[in-house]
Amino acid sequence: MIKLLVVEDDENLRYVIEDGLQLIIGGYEVLTADNGKDGIKMWKEYHPDVILTDVEMPKMNGFEMVEYIRERDQETPILFISGCKTSVDVTTGYKLGANNYIKKPFGPEELHAHIQALIKMKNDTRMKNENNLRKIGNFILDAEHGMLKLEASKTISLTGREAQILQELCVNKGEVVKRTVLLEKYWDIKGGTDYYASRSLDVMINKLRKKLQDDPGVKIQVVKGIGIMLIDHPVGKKV
Repeated sequence: MIKLLVVEDDENLRYVIEDGLQLIIGGYEVLTADNGKDGIKMWKEYHPDVILTDVEMPKMNGFEMVEYIRERDQETPILFISGCKTSVDVTTGYKLGANNYIKKPFGPEELHAHIQALIKMKNDTRMKNENNLRKIGNFILDAEHGMLKLEASKTISLTGREAQILQELCVNKGEVVKRTVLLEKYWDIKGGTDYYASRSLDVMINKLRKKLQDDPGVKIQVVKGIGIMLIDHPVGKKV
């Protein structure tokens, strides 16, 4: 049974989500909170499998709650509920560590599909074994544990999806990986066209660039209109 934490100040929407998911085969244990502060308390006490949260709430909004959680927990999938959010809201959510957005109105089947995709992504990352350690410049990528190690001096945490994307780029090092391929494979977007998922990919690439900046020979290059490429050139050699 999937343990879902719903943080939403709209009591009717909380009821609709809880009632609708009870009909899903396999079942859900739905935990609820109506503000970010209580959401954090529920997260600490019950360790949910997935968190579903709105943004605008009293006491503490969804952005503040997610920022707090992500500083301590890189693994639990987080799904934002989106009304008429601007591109700034979407970008902010992804920068703070959200895995995806679901647009209002949505039905229980759509929510269930999003949750299943997030859990599959999390489980796929965990199933990677130690043989999948990959060298990127002076870094060692440990996708299984979501870590990027810089020799023996530094360890950088990665989210599950960041680890998967970086590993995909590493497997195809020096070659362009199409955006549509990444969006279809890691966001479950058929045809690779979705505004929210595309923005999520852009934010993620920028975050990965910052995490790799300690080795100037490693670069993530965006080929406009085509895709993304990982470049690994030892410093001092011509590119």
